[in-house]
Amino acid sequence: MQSLSEEEKKQVLGSVLADQLSAIQESVKMVPEIKLKLDQIEAGLKNVADDIKVVKAAVTDLSNQVNDQDRRLLRLETASHN
Repeated sequence: MQSLSEEEKKQVLGSVLADQLSAIQESVKMVPEIKLKLDQIEAGLKNVADDIKVVKAAVTDLSNQVNDQDRRLLRLETASHN
């Protein structure tokens, strides 16, 4: 097995570093696209959050109506037994 000269070691190291730098550059190029997608996801989640608020309000209102009907029925049943 032959050992590498200092110059060969530098060339190998330079090649490895160039490959790593290239990979980093490709990743950095993707940042604007990723940010755009995240912005879209954020907007979608805001819509979902707004929809959930509407659903919660509707469920609360319906629950109040059901409870009110239950109280009315109970009063009617109580009155009819007297």
